[in-house]
Amino acid sequence: MWLNKKTLITLLLAILAVASVMPTESFAATQLQRGSVSGDVWDLQYRLQMLGYYKDNLDGTYGSNTSNAVKQFQRNYGLAADGVVGNKTWNVLKKVSVNKTEMQLLAQLVYSEARGEKYEGQVAVAAVAMNRLQSGDFPDTVKGVIFEPYAFTAVDDGQFWLTPNVTAYQAAWDAVRGWDPSNGALYYFNPDTATSNWIWTRPQIKKIGKHIFAR
Repeated sequence: MWLNKKTLITLLLAILAVASVMPTESFAATQLQRGSVSGDVWDLQYRLQMLGYYKDNLDGTYGSNTSNAVKQFQRNYGLAADGVVGNKTWNVLKKVSVNKTEMQLLAQLVYSEARGEKYEGQVAVAAVAMNRLQSGDFPDTVKGVIFEPYAFTAVDDGQFWLTPNVTAYQAAWDAVRGWDPSNGALYYFNPDTATSNWIWTRPQIKKIGKHIFAR
């Protein structure tokens, strides 16, 4: 069930405020378990909270609530539900979630590429980035996906560095939590401005606003 707009904005801003004291990057795939206290636990809790598994405050301490959230995530993704976050759990988690820095990058992508589009179209842009993250044909990090050469027009022309608004963060949030209005698209383009002949060869899925989404 999607959160209503007021609740979502409140929760999002609260997480961003707490996240401001978090490390800006994950420290690596360190094994975590009950009793662990580290920057990696902050990262773990942030990712699980983004996905709706962890409901408490981000505190960097691996207690029972963090363990229960991990076990539920592991069950849902076909992993051994032991509450221990080793390489396998980290690898899956990083394919379907983002950390603080990556959330910022996604919001910037949404704002620079799709500001002015209806909300569904903004979510779809972030979903394309998440779909690429899970595909073996693209880089395996959000940063790598976004900054892959010639991947996004806004990166090439500098608009990517504009400051995103709250709606852009909401759209990135919804995409990370699994809403994909693009129906699995790996590409999108504006048919009125596209200069690549190749992009027209991609199987088209749907059009949302000014963008055509394709595989």
